[in-house]
Amino acid sequence: MKNILLAGLVSVITLTACKKDDQVAEKSLEQQKIEFQARQLDIEKQKLAIEKERFAYETQKKADSLVEVQKAKTAAAAAAPQVIRETKTIYRDRSSSSNSGSVANNGSSSTGTTTTKKKGISEAAKGTAIGVVSGAALGAIVNKKNRGGGAVVGGVIGAATGYTLGRAQDRKSGRVQPK
Repeated sequence: MKNILLAGLVSVITLTACKKDDQVAEKSLEQQKIEFQARQLDIEKQKLAIEKERFAYETQKKADSLVEVQKAKTAAAAAAPQVIRETKTIYRDRSSSSNSGSVANNGSSSTGTTTTKKKGISEAAKGTAIGVVSGAALGAIVNKKNRGGGAVVGGVIGAATGYTLGRAQDRKSGRVQPK
């Protein structure tokens, strides 16, 4: 009987000890979850602080660049002389220069000429020529079934593109006045 009582007492103590370990384990698991969430919260706070810093940096960088641009414009306006382009228009009477009397003239017609004469081929013409050649070659390469048709289509597209780009360069250089 002593053995049975002793065995029962040992089993009760063991079961009680196991339950205490489960409670301690559950508490430690809950504490771990709380600690993990606290660390995650700290990380999010750090991310927010970094984001605020980045935003402040970008704002300052933008303000500094605007100031730099303004200073550069002011310095450029003060340092560089302004270029003034003048064109002279010459008015002439057509009746004095024409040799046939069949042209009706009211005496107020005018012909505008400029004093400077541009020499050489324009950028628009160069662009058109280059565009035709490269477009035709590319069109012939791309269209395997009908190389002639591909060359024609490519040439037309290349010519239009080359002319547009060349005309823009002529406007930049001052050869053609923008509208």
